[in-house]
Amino acid sequence: MADNPTSVLFACDHNAVRSPLAEGIMKKFYGTRIFVQSVGVKHDLEVDGFAVAVAAEIGVALEKHRVRSFDEMEEWGDDIDGYDLVIALSPASQRRALEYTRYHALEVEYWPIFDPTGLGETREAKLAAYRQTRDQIVARIIDRFGPQEETP
Repeated sequence: MADNPTSVLFACDHNAVRSPLAEGIMKKFYGTRIFVQSVGVKHDLEVDGFAVAVAAEIGVALEKHRVRSFDEMEEWGDDIDGYDLVIALSPASQRRALEYTRYHALEVEYWPIFDPTGLGETREAKLAAYRQTRDQIVARIIDRFGPQEETP
């Protein structure tokens, strides 16, 4: 982990499913070694209940997650240039993150993560779609940042 960034911002469309999952998983895997937050292009939704459920299955608590947008982040004084890396999980968030590279020395990566919202007719089918997204995020995080750290 020596060459990993010290701060990461995960971004997606609404900060309700993919980016909160990524933030929570990252914090569980690496603790405080890497500062992690998440953001959305918009903030018109609350954290998704199915995301909360599949995160809980792996010991990640999302129920207290506060949804926020890039605009809110700026209004609150959380500077985008304070992050070493922005990982965009949707095309819209990638476009928004790349806008910042015109003014800030910022690395942006795009991870095309599956959006599970609106899929599945039954609760179990919906949960299966959300688990697929969660597991895709877990695999990308481990691939990018290395194995999960051992907790003391």
